[in-house]
Amino acid sequence: MPAPVEHKLRIRVRAYEHKILDLSVKQIMDTAARFDAVVVGPVPLPTEIKRWTVNRSTFVHKNAREQFEMRIHKRLIDIMNPSPKVIEALTNLNLPSGVTIDVKMV
Repeated sequence: MPAPVEHKLRIRVRAYEHKILDLSVKQIMDTAARFDAVVVGPVPLPTEIKRWTVNRSTFVHKNAREQFEMRIHKRLIDIMNPSPKVIEALTNLNLPSGVTIDVKMV
């Protein structure tokens, strides 16, 4: 029977481009696997979509509008019972720009 889970490291990764996000998640998973950590994920979270509608002209022509949107892709990774070596390796990890990481001990 596996050891009971005392604590886990919850990592939320966010990026505007899904390709960069997937590469970053793969780096995190490879780093955790190198130290034989039990990893759950990556779990894809719903994509957050922000939309804006603006007038094309500055004064008249209200019917002429442009729409813009920004998509934020998210993933969730859980590392069960992380050792200090795993935490050290994850803090020293160099990820591409445009990727935001939230790390929480649960």
